[in-house]
Amino acid sequence: MAGLHHERRQTMATQIWAHRGASSKAPENTMEAFEQAVREGADGIELDVHLSADGIPVVIHDSTLERVSGEIGLVHDRTLAQLKRLDVSNPIPGYGIARIPALAEVYELINPTGLIINVEVKSGLTTYPAFEQTLIALERQMGMRGRVFYSSFNPYTLMGLREQDPQAQIGFLYIGGWIDAQQFALRLAANALHPPVYALEEPGFTEDCKRYGIALHTWAVEDDRDLLFARRKGVQAVITDRPAYTRELYEKTPLHPVV
Repeated sequence: MAGLHHERRQTMATQIWAHRGASSKAPENTMEAFEQAVREGADGIELDVHLSADGIPVVIHDSTLERVSGEIGLVHDRTLAQLKRLDVSNPIPGYGIARIPALAEVYELINPTGLIINVEVKSGLTTYPAFEQTLIALERQMGMRGRVFYSSFNPYTLMGLREQDPQAQIGFLYIGGWIDAQQFALRLAANALHPPVYALEEPGFTEDCKRYGIALHTWAVEDDRDLLFARRKGVQAVITDRPAYTRELYEKTPLHPVV
């Protein structure tokens, strides 16, 4: 959108990344949600990417279409043109028509703003040929080098991105459990861990990350307690549906680090 104004009012130690855009106010992973995130002063946006049938990176969370559009089918079985015909405003009744964007459209929107884009690469049960190569090529083509932070639950995807670009910024998505997340991140040479906020309560978790030089970008952060707890623990970014609310909360609440 030409002339989109970014209301970044104050630099904070903990950045605010809009989860699927400002998804509390606009349909998730749509241009409307990303435009709203920019207006609300987010420091970055988080989004999810699959490949269309014609090999184009498209922004949608699920591998299936039903939840957001009501249509039955898989993302990778439809071309970009076919996906563009769907209305994906389903989670917000009465919002109006919203479309699935190509990742290139989001890069074009965000490029002038200076925001970080956290691209979650969806590659679990569904696999895509040359996915990592396609993503790195698009980042270069769109002039987004150094502005994209890739994340994935799939370590092979992260390794593939690094093979395509040794300078790629990667974050290991971690849901908790038995693995030693920090050691896993070190083996991947990951720049960051992306844990859920409740993982920060594990004894020594944030301290180990600091000791190893691993940044923390935490998600599932929505209520005041979790937003403030994550900031006190010293994470580098919170990924939230409500960027404007989070900024207001941080600006009005003194910081008391957890010791």
